[in-house]
Amino acid sequence: MYESKLVTRFRLYAFSFSCRARQWRIGTDPKREYVSKASNFLQSVNIKYVKLGYHHLIKHLFKLCLVPLMAVVISEISRLTPDDFHQLWLHLQYNLVSFILLSALAVVGCTVFVMTRSRSVYLVDYSCYLPPESLQVPYKKFMDHSKLIEDFNDSSLEFQRKILERSGLGEETYLPEGLHCVPPRTTMVAAREEAEQVMFGCLDKLFQNTKVNPRDISVLVVNCSLFNPTPSLSAMIVNKYKLRGNVKSFNLGGMGCSAGVISIDLAKDMLQVHRKTYAVVVSTENITQNWYFGNKKAMLIPNCLFRVGGTAVLLSNKASDRRRSKYMMVQTVRTHKGANDKAFNCVYQEQDDNGKTGVSLSKDLMAIAGEALKANITTLGPLVLPISEQILFFATLVAKKLFNAKMKPYIPDFKLAFDHFCIHAGGRAVIDELEKNLELSVTHVEASRMTLHRFGNT
Repeated sequence: MYESKLVTRFRLYAFSFSCRARQWRIGTDPKREYVSKASNFLQSVNIKYVKLGYHHLIKHLFKLCLVPLMAVVISEISRLTPDDFHQLWLHLQYNLVSFILLSALAVVGCTVFVMTRSRSVYLVDYSCYLPPESLQVPYKKFMDHSKLIEDFNDSSLEFQRKILERSGLGEETYLPEGLHCVPPRTTMVAAREEAEQVMFGCLDKLFQNTKVNPRDISVLVVNCSLFNPTPSLSAMIVNKYKLRGNVKSFNLGGMGCSAGVISIDLAKDMLQVHRKTYAVVVSTENITQNWYFGNKKAMLIPNCLFRVGGTAVLLSNKASDRRRSKYMMVQTVRTHKGANDKAFNCVYQEQDDNGKTGVSLSKDLMAIAGEALKANITTLGPLVLPISEQILFFATLVAKKLFNAKMKPYIPDFKLAFDHFCIHAGGRAVIDELEKNLELSVTHVEASRMTLHRFGNT
């Protein structure tokens, strides 16, 4: 959680309107209150459209300036006579060496540009693992099973019940087969079985949907924070699908909630180096050996949030895959706050006083995540925001420095830069906080809420 990353793509305009019944208050003039509300509404509408007009003006400013410039150029060219063109041709003949050098320089410049520009990376397709219905854990089943284990006291059981009800998870999330047993089966064999079911399940579906031969995969990146056996998870995939001997495989562990996007970034960098290549990214978390059977409340929260799940993503830099791909990777920005001690310790795997292992979530987690997000957005903004928003942000910053140190900073409208907001489905509090800070609508965060509701934190 001490890292924050965002990936950008197209633009989606969502408009929403809601009406509420107006309630009259005792001792006030209804007509005056109505006029005041109407005035405020009209003022807000006017400001909205002034800002929208300003945005469109800045966006098309270059085109507006280019039109008269082109008109002047065309007008001047139309005045040239045949004698003028003849004189120009003679001038080029007498300066043939200069002409050849300029032409060669232009060719070399174009060649260098083509060879050094970044390759386009496409997200061809992805697939998510859907466990069997027998592994579902409704609230009641979760609590009944926790009581049967007999490792939790009454206070811990009540705490888990409250967290579960407020978590945003639905009744159809999944836990691994080993945790459905009484007592739970948390062996290495059970953990490997969970990993194989998830990884192979989503990879089989991915290869089937894309019609890609596994032996055509040149780059493989797997991430799983808490389960890192030997041989590695990436080696298990290489062995299962008999990937070719020169496959470049990576196995990332202990990287927390940002691991999925970090893996995408790594695969994208690899595709900048190797031409006409397929890359597969597998992102998952393993629950079997990482369930907490103690009574420390900070370590009980993950029990209520983490569930079985995983996804496999196929990336390509082949031009032939452009038309069938779902997305194109545009920008990735990584912000690392690990140098800060509080950020480093906010999500920490440790043992409690009784020697039971679990993941502890700090009470400062939301504040630390907010700081990481601010730093990330500050870096990302200039890369994706329209020039109008950048000018407004810069003008507000200058005014704040020169005139009023207490002036509220301008929050850029990221809805002008992003189509969709894929917020990490780590918990309801995370989604609520980002919705508030980025001034997003219910529609913008619906995908993340529904992912959390259906699958939990995977």
